Amino acid sequence: MNHSGNISQNIDQDAVLRARTMLLGSGRLGLPQEVEAYRVLAKVSPAAYLPKLVRALVSYGHEVGRRRGPEREVVLHAEAADAARRIGADHPRRVELLRAALGAYERTLFELGRRAEGRAVCGEMAEAGRIAFARGQVAYPAYGGDRLVVVLAEEGRHGEAADLLARNAGAEPGVSFWSAVERTAELEAAGRREEAVAVFTGLVDDTRRKTESDSTALAHLVWELVHRSRMLDAAGRHGEAGADRREALAVLDRLAESGEPRSWSNILSFWTTLYALSARTAEPPATPEAPAPAFGTDLLRWSRDVRKAYFDTIPVLEAEAVRPAGEGHPAGPTTAHHRLTARSALLRESRTHLIEEPLRPLFDEEVALARRSARELPRALTDRAMFLIAVKRYGEARADFAEAVGLLDGADRTPIVTGT
Repeated sequence: MNHSGNISQNIDQDAVLRARTMLLGSGRLGLPQEVEAYRVLAKVSPAAYLPKLVRALVSYGHEVGRRRGPEREVVLHAEAADAARRIGADHPRRVELLRAALGAYERTLFELGRRAEGRAVCGEMAEAGRIAFARGQVAYPAYGGDRLVVVLAEEGRHGEAADLLARNAGAEPGVSFWSAVERTAELEAAGRREEAVAVFTGLVDDTRRKTESDSTALAHLVWELVHRSRMLDAAGRHGEAGADRREALAVLDRLAESGEPRSWSNILSFWTTLYALSARTAEPPATPEAPAPAFGTDLLRWSRDVRKAYFDTIPVLEAEAVRPAGEGHPAGPTTAHHRLTARSALLRESRTHLIEEPLRPLFDEEVALARRSARELPRALTDRAMFLIAVKRYGEARADFAEAVGLLDGADRTPIVTGT
């Protein structure tokens, strides 16, 4: 419906003329001028100019944020969100523009610490995507809902996050490492261990098939088998966990003998994501009042405030890792060192071949600490072995993991890590 006839009496026609003249001028307008012109024209012709206003406000908000901080940015992104909501439901790009505007708005809200408001905006995005999918306007049901899953996970609402992910399961072609790991992480954190194992088993089976045709790295299969063995141990299925470890050791034998059958680009994020997820049990549980990372998702998807808080603890953990157990530090240095090493690995996952020098001493020290206490030795050896695979030290990785398997097979079914 064209509302311009109803509102034209309330519009300054001189302002409309100036706006049109600005846009028709030969010079290129800056974002402030574009926003000014589209604000006026969107009142006269919303169907034509609201989409342009949304795009300009989002871009201008980012520009202002870089120069003047999130307090100014959030005002422009709130205006962009409001403009996107007013775009007609039948506009072919409404849901795309709404997602862009709401996404910019919620990210700024989180940066300002306004988490409840940000979560509400994420919920609005998810609902808009659900409606758009039902109308056939987008191709998959998770459109717009991926941020809500992360935010719920960060606040310890793992069951809700798992249920949202379940609704979207099967929408993607094939088996996705990232989707399977994210769903597994939320199911396990929600205490739904058997469901988690079933989802992760689908990923392991798919990866095993791909290694048979050299269409994925053998390292992937080792990392996934070891991670599933930890899940199985936590679920009390120790015999199956042992079988996974022995299969992983056999694949490591191949790697130690002849390396990967073909060269692969940077695959560190696959290792670091699983490693950080396995270290989740050493972290305080997430709550709405004290959010924690959404382990099992790529760290770039974590909320900025959560990511910053996670890495800001590195200096504290460095101090705790060298302080003996005692008053005020009952866990001793082993747990602090484990948490420190996980953070350090995530920080460097994009460094490709530059991770061995800074990370190797951390894993070596963790094994040394574990040898003194013995209790954590299988876990520390396994963690170092998986790191050594990432830096292509396959022979050393095989030696570490063989020792860990021997300790676990010879013990009273001690799990590599405790469950979440």
